[in-house]
Amino acid sequence: MPVHLSELVRYCDKLLQSSEISDYCPNGLQVESGENVGVIVSAVTASEMTIDRAIELGADLLLVHHGYFWKGESQALVGMKGRRVAKLIRNNINLLAYHLPLDLHQSLGNNAQLARTFGWEGFPASKDGLIWMTQFDSPLNADEINAHISKCLGREALWINAGVAKVSRVAWCTGAAQSMIETAAELGAEMFISGEVSEPTVHSARELGVHFVAAGHHATERGGVKALGEHLAETFGLQHQFVDITNPV
Repeated sequence: MPVHLSELVRYCDKLLQSSEISDYCPNGLQVESGENVGVIVSAVTASEMTIDRAIELGADLLLVHHGYFWKGESQALVGMKGRRVAKLIRNNINLLAYHLPLDLHQSLGNNAQLARTFGWEGFPASKDGLIWMTQFDSPLNADEINAHISKCLGREALWINAGVAKVSRVAWCTGAAQSMIETAAELGAEMFISGEVSEPTVHSARELGVHFVAAGHHATERGGVKALGEHLAETFGLQHQFVDITNPV
């Protein structure tokens, strides 16, 4: 049975503590197009391809990690953004987006879900909770860990070899967190995983002696929004489907 949109949004805001987290975009309801929700479609990013799939699936709500209205970008609803928002409104699809709150949640969040994907016991290691870490009982070969990451995510990860053969402590932060490699090193990590890589990251990895793995921004952030969608479906008795729009980055 459908649930009222306002009830669902209040639940998510409270669950993810979105009002307590400073972010680069508004978290929560970004586009309101209808009062009730019976079908949720979740995806990493609210691209036009994602919206088209949500329309095909009869969604009342599109739940994403990457929504709209980022700091520093034009707020005008024209061009690409205008087309996206128009499609949502014309098809009565609400847009619900959570960025950092969905990275930080300790069970449904992207970092927690990435640990689950790898079959690792992880825990928040940094003060802000964004960097997670695991420690193996026995050191593993760095190349074996990279192969495991690639297999679990279904894509070949980019591995920057820091020269240390065996690894006991691995840290990670999903998405575009490559600049956090220095913090990971300070936390004692011997390998750091994120989604993207920048030119300076290679030099940092080599000079810090910390292996770096760029496993894909999209690939490392599929877990959180999918888990949240499944949780909402179970909690409110709704239909849910995760849509994975291919993205090589």
